[in-house]
Amino acid sequence: MPKRWSLKPPADPAIVEELTHARCTPALATLLAQRGVSTPTEAKHFYHPRIEHLHDPFLMKDMDRAVERIDQALREKEPIMVYGDYDVDGTTSVALVYSVLSRCTGEIMHYIPDRYAEGYGISTVGIDRAAERGVKLIIALDCGIKSIDKVAYAKEKGIDFIICDHHLPGDELPDAVAVLDPKRTDCAYPFKELSGCGIGFKLMQAFIRSNNMPFSELKDLLDLVAVSIGCDIVPLDGENRTLAYFGLQRLNDMEPRPGFKTLLGLSNVKRRLSIADLVFVLGPRINAAGRMEHGQQAVELLLAKTDSEADNIGKRIDGNNSARQDLDKSITEEALGLFDSDPLLRESWSTVVFNPTWHKGVIGIVASRLIEQHYRPTVVLTESNGQVSGSARSVKGFNVHDAIDACSDLLEQFGGHMYAAGLTMKPENVDAFRQRFEEVVRETLHPSMRIPEEEVDLEIELSDIQPPFVRGIEGMEPFGPCNMKPALLTRDLKARDVRLLGTSGDHLKFKVSHPDRPNVEFDAIAFRQGEHFDLLRSGNPFSMLYSIEENHWQGSVTTQLNVKDIKPGVENLLVDRSATSLQSESA
Repeated sequence: MPKRWSLKPPADPAIVEELTHARCTPALATLLAQRGVSTPTEAKHFYHPRIEHLHDPFLMKDMDRAVERIDQALREKEPIMVYGDYDVDGTTSVALVYSVLSRCTGEIMHYIPDRYAEGYGISTVGIDRAAERGVKLIIALDCGIKSIDKVAYAKEKGIDFIICDHHLPGDELPDAVAVLDPKRTDCAYPFKELSGCGIGFKLMQAFIRSNNMPFSELKDLLDLVAVSIGCDIVPLDGENRTLAYFGLQRLNDMEPRPGFKTLLGLSNVKRRLSIADLVFVLGPRINAAGRMEHGQQAVELLLAKTDSEADNIGKRIDGNNSARQDLDKSITEEALGLFDSDPLLRESWSTVVFNPTWHKGVIGIVASRLIEQHYRPTVVLTESNGQVSGSARSVKGFNVHDAIDACSDLLEQFGGHMYAAGLTMKPENVDAFRQRFEEVVRETLHPSMRIPEEEVDLEIELSDIQPPFVRGIEGMEPFGPCNMKPALLTRDLKARDVRLLGTSGDHLKFKVSHPDRPNVEFDAIAFRQGEHFDLLRSGNPFSMLYSIEENHWQGSVTTQLNVKDIKPGVENLLVDRSATSLQSESA
């Protein structure tokens, strides 16, 4: 699929000059400035995060009330339920909060709703279960910000709620003892983009401080926060960067908790872990529990005390992940087949596909797969318990949550983020939703957004790739949204030793250099870009967008270029991201 390349806005020359020194080249200083680093002190903090950089948890609205209510429950020996969503963010949240509070009381239980019987968020079934067990306090994690009726139902049963959520609130907040959500308009907490597990961490940070407990009670739990940050795709700047940094340190430099150790062993991953490993190795397996059986399995795995206990649960979860992969593949193929038989779908600006037999647990993954082939806002629908359930995914720059909100009169409920959302509707509304959603997308999706975009951080020469520059980029980890691994552009290149890899010849491996400087040469790998084989073999000049990485092979470590895209020639490669340019580009 052709892509457009856009250069990030230029960094302030004065800031670049201030950041440049013997160990920080102008190119590296530019990358730092693009990430909001403007002084040498900020650069030091960026490269060397400290726990002391975390914000005071009591700056969060209602935090004092939340801690006071937990203290009351502990004093009066009230049973507590730790309740969370069934995805990675929810299950890691529950494991973290349960781990801390279970050291203080035996009157505690954890609960994950059944994805299919109860659906997303707080359920009356869960509240009834709590009431049966005498629970007086429910701590809801990664859900609950819009559960006004459920919280009221619990109150009728004498159950208080503490809501810990990071999703956008509605116009009205639940009548809970405390609602912890930095996205509340009346919350002055300085960092707004914590994951659900991050909110749970802040609650426990406030709890241990209030009770004069050492911070070491929390340090061993930062691995859970890091996994939630990676898998929930929240920005990796500010407080999230600090939490992820120390969470990865916990995973890499200490013995991983038995649950993670088991999953890594089953995945045959032995390298130092990055955020990408959390997202693509640990995340799918943890999610598979809730998709295929029950999210409670994931919590039990994360809380496992011994390797043998974790192995028993982990093997079952890994088997569920294999089954999930098979379902994902078959349903994706069915959904892609609809494009061949439906000309209206092919010509649409959006994708809405529906099959009542598709497995509800994988439709979000299928939506992402469809965007890889047909780049546009996508909703995949199936039927469950007499209602149609859907998962939506979006393209860069388009708020799919707002588009769904414009169809809200056709829906029973919906929620989510800019790039991912869930929804339910009555079966008879599917056709009307498909038509309305397409109308909204056509009215609000800029034509330029229909073409995948690759952002270019910086244009450099291959000779700029020196050890200090490479080390400086490595030190920018952990990478993720708002701190992506730098994408570098180099023009006027030639390739040699071009080889096709993979059973279908989908991948390329080659050596790359400038025509007039053959002594500066690097290995390059281009996954799923076999279509560029003829160009690279032709000897004609080309330009390349890539990131720098270490290649570990048979005990040796070399610098390798991981290719994002290749274009023939050397000129007219970049589009201006300004509105004027985009308008003319689409005209």
